[in-house]
Amino acid sequence: MNTDSRQKLWEEYSRKRTPELREKIIIEYAGLVKLVAGRLSMYLGNNVDYDDLVGYGIFGLIDAIDKYDYSKGYKFETYASLRIRGAILDQIRKMDWIPRSIRQKQKKLENVYKSLETKYGREINDEEVAQELDISVEELENWQNQTKITNIISLDEFLEQGSESKNEQYFATTFDQPDKIVERQELKEMLIKALDSLTEKEKMVITLYYYEELTLKEISKILEVSESRISQLHTKALQKMKKILGMNIDVLASF
Repeated sequence: MNTDSRQKLWEEYSRKRTPELREKIIIEYAGLVKLVAGRLSMYLGNNVDYDDLVGYGIFGLIDAIDKYDYSKGYKFETYASLRIRGAILDQIRKMDWIPRSIRQKQKKLENVYKSLETKYGREINDEEVAQELDISVEELENWQNQTKITNIISLDEFLEQGSESKNEQYFATTFDQPDKIVERQELKEMLIKALDSLTEKEKMVITLYYYEELTLKEISKILEVSESRISQLHTKALQKMKKILGMNIDVLASF
């Protein structure tokens, strides 16, 4: 279905919210659910079945359809992606399948990065982190790969998307409200500061992943490094940005 056909479908549904039209919209955007589920499955690996992720995401899509206000003029795909992602991650959080050992490793990594950066006043490399933890660089890479999912599940920006998130509040308001314009500008400035804390490669990974919407595999081809290395860069970048953005890290998904 092309853009004009989708627009007509939404116009019809906004006038007459019948189960038949709702079903058509669900079918039309089922591919979006698969796309979001596919991105998350890269982090979850074999821990959660892909079809289960799609199933959780469908509930998010239905929720988005029911709450979407066509008259507001914002793009449904962007709004729905947040709701789909939120529904999937809410369900995963309820499962609480992440082993305690992985959570402990994540905490150790965060503490070591913070401690060494405070001590030396500069960016810390993998060799220094490995030495502080008394493990090899190879083992550190394994730790980073194991804990990358906690950077998705535990961060507030993703967990909040299952309910009335800050992103949804942006969509629900008009941009002619001065307080919202100021708030959004402040978040932009925070985001710029957070991006400036990254290395060039980390910044490139974040830009390509969140703004160009490429997969880690696609990014690895562009930067000519392994997919696992891209995953490590992504994890380290999120850790750095979380220190600056805190609860506002959801701006990654809203700009």
